Amino acid sequence: MDHSQSHLQVTEIFHSIQGESTFAGQPCVFVRLTGCSLRCSWCDTSYAFSGGQPMTIENIIQEVQRFHSPLVEITGGEPLDQPETFNLISRLCDQQLTVLIETGGAIDITPVDRRAHVILDVKCPGSGMTDRMHWANLDGLTEKDEAKFVIKDRLDYDWAVDVVRTYRLSERCTVLFSPVFGELSLQSLAEWILQDRLPIRFQIQLHKYIWAPQMRGV
Repeated sequence: MDHSQSHLQVTEIFHSIQGESTFAGQPCVFVRLTGCSLRCSWCDTSYAFSGGQPMTIENIIQEVQRFHSPLVEITGGEPLDQPETFNLISRLCDQQLTVLIETGGAIDITPVDRRAHVILDVKCPGSGMTDRMHWANLDGLTEKDEAKFVIKDRLDYDWAVDVVRTYRLSERCTVLFSPVFGELSLQSLAEWILQDRLPIRFQIQLHKYIWAPQMRGV
């Protein structure tokens, strides 16, 4: 079936510096899709919950190609809330692009094209969305994927450490610990990680230190 004329609701497409993951610091095209069924307490993209404009997969690909970037991330909102996203992922992979898919962990990632890199946000208690996690997703992560924990406080940290150990995540994929911007100090999280000798990657939201934290399209 030709899905090229299928529509997705798109909030924005922009070119910026990748702020997170092991790809942080690289120029990247972001396709921010509209809609999310989760309501994390620390969400910084609530403007993507609704609105946006319909675009065909073909139009999205043309817009991405306009920036001549080999790296592209599909994000949201929750991009997997729209079923046609799986087709978009495959089409972008067909363009020989490095494709990242940022997902909140509540939706089954099994249909995601395995050429893409899944960045799975594991919802800590401080998010208020832990009960929405689809835990089987953790078993589906491979060495090219990444598990991200956004940590609000010490309770979140201890919980995240337990999940990493229970699922042996650091043996399965890259594990990222990221402080909630403006709530948990970088130093506190860094010192906890060092004290526990954790085999994980500490990260910050780099784009929030380059541009104003509330700025869109970066």
